[in-house]
Amino acid sequence: MIKIGLTGWGDHPLIYRPNAAKQDRLFDYSGHFPIVEVDTSFYAIPSVKSIEKWINETPSTFQFIVKAYQGMTGHLRDENPYETRNDMFEAFRQCAQTFQKANKLAMVLVQFPPWFECSVKNVQYLRYIKQQLHDFPIAIEFRNQTWYSKDRRQATLIFLEELGFIHSVCDEPQAGVGSIPFVPVATSNKTLVRIHGRNVFGWRNSGSTENWREVRFLYDYNNEELYELAANIKELETQCEEVYVLFNNNSGHHAAKNAKRLQEILDLDFEGLSPKQLDFFEGEF
Repeated sequence: MIKIGLTGWGDHPLIYRPNAAKQDRLFDYSGHFPIVEVDTSFYAIPSVKSIEKWINETPSTFQFIVKAYQGMTGHLRDENPYETRNDMFEAFRQCAQTFQKANKLAMVLVQFPPWFECSVKNVQYLRYIKQQLHDFPIAIEFRNQTWYSKDRRQATLIFLEELGFIHSVCDEPQAGVGSIPFVPVATSNKTLVRIHGRNVFGWRNSGSTENWREVRFLYDYNNEELYELAANIKELETQCEEVYVLFNNNSGHHAAKNAKRLQEILDLDFEGLSPKQLDFFEGEF
């Protein structure tokens, strides 16, 4: 089974009803896609109250991919608001459990920074992540090429499989050690495919601008590229039970359009979506 969605639901004007209120955007979103990535949890662990609101606004079959808090992955540069690491992980576990109890947790996404290289120390930290989040399906996304070097790639994939981690397969610019190759290999009964665009210049130079997200993820996939992705996703489907595809190339609001086109190419019909007034959207895609 293949499911397609986007990273976040708050900035995709193509799929909202005209003049829709900001608080209605998740409902509108869930009329188009069966999954979404909760990326706000990377910046601050959401409250149970907020999560319950999201759960109630979406259909019973809708699922969330919850991104791990930045303090858990080594991204945090400010002071950690939690007194101890145990407190931080406990807060995140309560967050994930709220989704899980409603049968709406697809997985937890643990995305590491470019400086998280393949080393003994970091392998041990991955084991710690597994220990702390053992009750949840966990997807691991690397941003450092050393995990996929010629002499380490197979060992990395075996390690992910042995620990029961979901492999996050990424389509992203090939721009040095801080990016990873596209490796369409499943290591679990689920696979996550995150599509970041192919803007090499933006990926390399995003750190030099305040609006780095607007530069890094500015990319519109053409038809040929989407057919290429579709072929790889179909191959992944033969290796596991479920493939979750997330478009993250939204600096220019291309994610929803590209996701809709990929859905057409794969001839997918998502059931159980929120109702929407189809006349608002006819001809948009």
